[in-house]
Amino acid sequence: MLGEKLKQVVYSHQFMNLAGDNLTNVSLFEEHCENLLCDLINLSLNRYDKVRPSEALMSHHCSCPCIKELWVLLIHLLNHRSKWSLSESFWNWLNKLLKTLFEKSNDQRRSVLIVQPRDPLGFSWWIITHLASFYQFDRHGTPDEMRQMESNWNFVEELLKKSISVQDGILEEQLRMHLHCCLTLCDFWEPNIAIVTILWEYYSKNLNSSFSISWLPLKGLTYIIKSPLFMLEMVKTCCCDKQDHDLYKSSSSYTIFLCILAKVVKKAMKNNGPHPWKQVKGRIYSKFHQKRMEELTEVGLQNFFSLFLLLAAVAEVEDVASHVLGLLDFLKPTFKTSPLIWNGQMAFLLMYTQKNLDIGVLAEKFSNAFREKAKEFLVSKNDELGQRQTLWTLLSIYMDSVQEVFETSHCLHPSHEKLLNDGFSMLLRACQESELRTVLNFLQAVLARIRSMHQQLCQELQRENGDLVVQSSLSTKERHLAAVASALWRHFFSFLKSQRMSPIVPLSQLADAAADFTLLAMDLPSTAPSDLQPQPVTSMIQLFGWDDIIWPQVVARYLSHFLQNSMLCEALSHSGCVSFQALTVRSWIRCILQMYVKNLHVPDDSFIDRNPDQAVEKDYMEQLTELTRLLFKLSEVKNIFSKSQVEYLPIPEDPKKALVLFFEAVGITYGNLQTFSDKSAMVTKSLEYLGEILKYIKPYLGKKVSSAGLHLTYTMMGILVKSWALIFATSKAQKLLFRIIDCLLLPHTVLQQEKELPAPMLTAIQKSLPLYLQGMCIVCCQSQNPNAYLNQLLGNVIEQYIGRFLPASAHVLGVGQHPVLLALKNSASVPPMSLLKKCIVHVIRKSYFEFKGSLLPPRLASILAFILQLVKETNTDVSEIELLLPGVLKCLVLVSEPQVKRLATENLQCMVKACQVGSGGEPAAQLTSVFRQFIEDYGMRYDYQIYSILEAVAALDPQVVIHLVPALTQSLKNSEQKWGLGRNTAQREAYSKLLAQLGQVGQDEIQNLQNDHVESIL
Repeated sequence: MLGEKLKQVVYSHQFMNLAGDNLTNVSLFEEHCENLLCDLINLSLNRYDKVRPSEALMSHHCSCPCIKELWVLLIHLLNHRSKWSLSESFWNWLNKLLKTLFEKSNDQRRSVLIVQPRDPLGFSWWIITHLASFYQFDRHGTPDEMRQMESNWNFVEELLKKSISVQDGILEEQLRMHLHCCLTLCDFWEPNIAIVTILWEYYSKNLNSSFSISWLPLKGLTYIIKSPLFMLEMVKTCCCDKQDHDLYKSSSSYTIFLCILAKVVKKAMKNNGPHPWKQVKGRIYSKFHQKRMEELTEVGLQNFFSLFLLLAAVAEVEDVASHVLGLLDFLKPTFKTSPLIWNGQMAFLLMYTQKNLDIGVLAEKFSNAFREKAKEFLVSKNDELGQRQTLWTLLSIYMDSVQEVFETSHCLHPSHEKLLNDGFSMLLRACQESELRTVLNFLQAVLARIRSMHQQLCQELQRENGDLVVQSSLSTKERHLAAVASALWRHFFSFLKSQRMSPIVPLSQLADAAADFTLLAMDLPSTAPSDLQPQPVTSMIQLFGWDDIIWPQVVARYLSHFLQNSMLCEALSHSGCVSFQALTVRSWIRCILQMYVKNLHVPDDSFIDRNPDQAVEKDYMEQLTELTRLLFKLSEVKNIFSKSQVEYLPIPEDPKKALVLFFEAVGITYGNLQTFSDKSAMVTKSLEYLGEILKYIKPYLGKKVSSAGLHLTYTMMGILVKSWALIFATSKAQKLLFRIIDCLLLPHTVLQQEKELPAPMLTAIQKSLPLYLQGMCIVCCQSQNPNAYLNQLLGNVIEQYIGRFLPASAHVLGVGQHPVLLALKNSASVPPMSLLKKCIVHVIRKSYFEFKGSLLPPRLASILAFILQLVKETNTDVSEIELLLPGVLKCLVLVSEPQVKRLATENLQCMVKACQVGSGGEPAAQLTSVFRQFIEDYGMRYDYQIYSILEAVAALDPQVVIHLVPALTQSLKNSEQKWGLGRNTAQREAYSKLLAQLGQVGQDEIQNLQNDHVESIL
């Protein structure tokens, strides 16, 4: 530099070479510069020997910062000299030295200056890439982004040709590193179409290669093949400006070539317009013809799609897509139905959508192919599994892609409707359960997107201030949206409607899809089919929420969706559907009552060791709990709880407890009403809540037994009968009560005494019978029109079950838990309790005490134990004792079984004591009458037993027996007269023993008897 400034020789003649020539400042500078470059290259070579190909770009060639500074200064120095003189630039110097690495020269000087590397090509790529990055530093070592980067493409093109040279046998792991370096250089330098051409010449001949490394599997390759979306993600990655440092391991050399292609084309088009693209397009298109397409393997097709998807992404997508569809027609027939082909075609469809282009042409072609495959799928329903699986793969690809199209489209066009053709109608009919889940997931996603777009459209319409052009555009969008919605109704809804009762369709998805269609009917009512008009929302809820034939799992989930939507509830409130809340309550009741219906096909003993609630699916219980929470927010339900003052907050987590609260609240609310009109309206509303409630519980009463189901049925219906007794007392509701009693308590199996009831049913009845009895008694007492049939029903129920639940042995503890007795104990109302007791007494007298001779009724001891409990634990009236006592006395006279005699004696004692209490200490006339009749009936034959019985009575209440003395004396005389044997001394002695316990009255009667004897002698 000093020589340049002084324009003179600054070196003396002592610097002489061997030839004796004079040395100038220039020649000496070049020699020193070459030596310095060689030293720096040698230092880099030493580092390169330790670099792995996968880490080439992350491993720098400078061992320390000072070496880096030397390189930077050298670059600036040599480039500066080349501008002002004929000396060479830095790249020329470097190229000249790097070329020597490829020469096998005998020049001793060269071999001394630069050490021969093991991989001259890899080293050249490596050092050029790193040195290219130094051009961004100024001579002070400061990064300068505005600084122009001088390229070295000519030499790099030579390296690229060497890298892809077949003769040199370059391995994939080396090629990846070379192309990665090339890609980095594309970032630094101006675009160069020539390198794309060079690389394409190589890859166009090797498209069928997988470009894999045996010891390094490619990440994500399988995902790219499986999904159009992932194919697009791969293309997006290739087009990304920011490089992946792990590109060597994650991508093949072909993928890196695609990255180079994308970067070069984008840069070139940005700088020079469409001309570079036309050059590249011509080069690439020319390599594909019918013969070449037929030669492509599956791997080759994958590479084919990757290439053309990338070209579409960076250039003219419509032109590229059209060309690809034309080329695919050249494929072998076996490949045309390959999942890869469908993935690739669908990837173009997604790209059109992402670029907001009209998909009409592609939609027409792809939807027709989908229709054909759906038809084949329907026909092959029972064919070979492999063929069916292949078809399903193609159909899944189509659905996934169409779903993505809808979810990523900013607005809909007529072409979107083409994607939803009648192929879906055929597909739905052919699907099995797992396949149906996929199709219904697709349907729900599209429905959700349609509704979301409609909401956005409504918001735009509200914001619009009257611009006619904008309004016209929005109206057009709405028409397109309605067309797609109509297609969904047309091709999906009829199937859903037909499968409401089918066990094949996943119930949760059926409910979700139906709910989505209901919301669609609310948003776009005109798109619903004609059979749902004129109120499609109400019609939908009737089909999936209020219809009694639908699976309760579907109803519970569907109604939860419906009740969560405040707009939908409000719309129903203003639509004139005044009963929608009552109908919803009815469905809720059915869902709870039928919670065990699905388990009827499972053997009942499989749930023996489980909590009944565990027999219900966890999801269904959670759904019922959620439905209960939402239902209790309905104004009608809240009003009932408010009027009844029944505390329902917090809402019970157990739906069964919530239902009990509701039944009780309705009953109390009715009881609090005053006017006839209010009561009549409440009865109507209550019956509307129940609907055909007996149909809901009918499945439990069949041949398949569910213990949990029977327990739930009998308990809930018992609570209903008791809580709503005042409602059932009305003529309008009594018919339902009669049907409930006939169905649950008096079915034909009960009336057939020779048939045993199933044990689970008997257990359920035993636990709930008190509720029914108490409710029926209230109805009998409060009935608007006295009904003999109702009283008869009550008597029949008691008659049927009083004996069924008697213990085999007459233990008082066992009898004390008898449901009929429990009904009396737990009854808080006096008039109903009195009626129930009276009815029980009549049944016992009729069924157990009208026996004759030795034909004793079964379990006589147990019924006596029952009567004993009845008298002890209830305030038994004298009139009731009057009905029971003859039977007890009859047992004492006619039955010799010790247990019967003991219990009959205890009953006699309790009854006498009860009569004492009831009559205030005075002998009850009814009691005296009973004993008098007893003496008349049995005095002639069972005189000694009668005296024994009356002795026991006299010990408790002598006055009762005193009143009987005339009758006893007359009976004695009649007996003596009948037998015609004169005075019966033994009988008289027994009678005198009784009279001796009666005090003065007794003594007087004894004296009278003796006087009669004397008179008879005289």
